[in-house]
Amino acid sequence: MRAAFIGLTLPLISIVLLGTSGCAHQSSSLHHGARSPGLVRAEFICEQSPTPASHASTIVETGQGLAAAWFGGERERAPDVGIWLSRHDGNRWSAPERVATGRMRDGTPCPCWNPVLFQPRGGPLMLFFKAGPCELEWWGEVQTSTNGGRTWSVPRRLPDGILGPIKNKPVQLADGTIISPSSTEAFRPGPESKPVDFWQAHLELSTDGGQAWAKVGPLADPRQADVIQPTVLVHDDGRLQILCRSLVGRIQEAWSSDQGRTWSAIAPTELPNPDSGIDAVKLRDGRFLLVYNHSDANGLDRRVLNVAVSSDGRRWDAALVLENHDHDGEFSYPAVIQSTDGLVHVTYTWQRERIKHVVINPAALTLRPILNGQWPR
Repeated sequence: MRAAFIGLTLPLISIVLLGTSGCAHQSSSLHHGARSPGLVRAEFICEQSPTPASHASTIVETGQGLAAAWFGGERERAPDVGIWLSRHDGNRWSAPERVATGRMRDGTPCPCWNPVLFQPRGGPLMLFFKAGPCELEWWGEVQTSTNGGRTWSVPRRLPDGILGPIKNKPVQLADGTIISPSSTEAFRPGPESKPVDFWQAHLELSTDGGQAWAKVGPLADPRQADVIQPTVLVHDDGRLQILCRSLVGRIQEAWSSDQGRTWSAIAPTELPNPDSGIDAVKLRDGRFLLVYNHSDANGLDRRVLNVAVSSDGRRWDAALVLENHDHDGEFSYPAVIQSTDGLVHVTYTWQRERIKHVVINPAALTLRPILNGQWPR
């Protein structure tokens, strides 16, 4: 994959839109970012999706190149929803293949949800996903690949109470401990007996390469902070930080000084969160890069998708606007990694129809402070 992007790291580059799987691309969705320093390349993983709906992508770098996965089917929650995967050979994405199907214990088809690809050190590529009719009934499964995602083992059901990474990738500490960010979604009686969300974030830790897991949390009292889908950042001083999707209009955070075994209270950051998924990554230069919907609109607003950068995980600078649309639309559920060549790769849901892949050169980004939670104009 390195050969595909080398030489594309000039300070200011117009977007290269390349066809994938024999499809021509349209550039309209990125017209707001076309003049942005640091934005190297953008493409649909597949122009013609094999399913009517696609959502919740994940991306990883393997020894054979990039691999991306997502769930797709007739619609979210439909019994035909499975996990689809495409591999990048350095020039283009392969045609998507279905690699996982949900089944109840009696063999009845059920939907799959939120795949997460993870490449541990010294182990096979792992694909985690959830299965079950709805969030209340999810269980976790994992399967492995020794050839970069070309073939996969039979899925293994995770122990009861262990869901695996719920949306965002695990991190592996220097001592080999894998920290998997997870959460649960339920409902509780609200005013006039109407159900309201009951969200709880937790972590799952493994010290043996993902064979056994220990649960840490829940990390917050839902009566004080409803949070799900953490993303984990490892600081140079050994502290861990999680950033979470929330129901209170702001990205929430917590900190740990003992490798994730105990955590500070969940608290709001300066960044808005319109009840939508986020993801972040630590860059090799020590900074942190976050992809999220920077909107403080009431309710679900996923029409704008943003990239911010921080040197300390607390104060964030505006870097890029990947999507910005006045009309109705959804650009959401980002996944982000940094590859060995230093470039950043982001995948995200595009209108619930396709998965978009964007390449960023973090060294070429122009940063502007985010003050009082306001994206600079």
